[in-house]
Amino acid sequence: MANPRRVLIENNRLSPLINLLKKPQAFPLLLSFFLLLTWISLRVQHSSHFVSSSSNPKTTVKSNPDLEIHDDDDKVNLVRFDSSSLSPVRKDDRGWLLDPIILARNSQLNGGAASCLSIHVGEIRPGGLRGNHRHHTCNETFVIWGARTKFRLENPKVEKGYAEVVIGEDEVAVAVSPSGTAHALVNVDPVRSTFFIGCQDSTMHNSSTSDYKVWKDLLSKVG
Repeated sequence: MANPRRVLIENNRLSPLINLLKKPQAFPLLLSFFLLLTWISLRVQHSSHFVSSSSNPKTTVKSNPDLEIHDDDDKVNLVRFDSSSLSPVRKDDRGWLLDPIILARNSQLNGGAASCLSIHVGEIRPGGLRGNHRHHTCNETFVIWGARTKFRLENPKVEKGYAEVVIGEDEVAVAVSPSGTAHALVNVDPVRSTFFIGCQDSTMHNSSTSDYKVWKDLLSKVG
């Protein structure tokens, strides 16, 4: 059985608070208190999300669920899309349609062409090569599709000085090569042809602003 004296003492302690809550001015106080609790809760959630994102950076950049993220894609400034499913490059059953500049920008790829001032479309047959050069006066954005294709990009942060990935035959990839960065596309498919679009944001009038045959191990390929 509860001690009547203790109950009386506790009631006496709580009575000022109860009386305060009964007054009209108590409402703003309670509202401020709940707003403070809400703010603290949001700050805790934001901090936990930031820690989680920092531990797995591939989930913060290119977070679209339609993107096929591979380990070294970020090292070659590339994102890839599955062309057989609805995605940012394939809007409906007619196939895919895209703007290279906007797609690269929306995919958070930095250093690509600011515009398609100069544009070229090409084919690379099985075993063939395009690129293996470095442009010093333009940024370039690529769209690559059609066959298994190796894309190599100069990257001083990688031990070999470059990184490379292989794009699948059912994928559409967009990649950027900033000015002064070497790049190469190699068709490693035994049957299919690779197709690509290259957008450059300046026009090169002569070859003196480019370095050719950058990687010796690719010289056996057809340029």
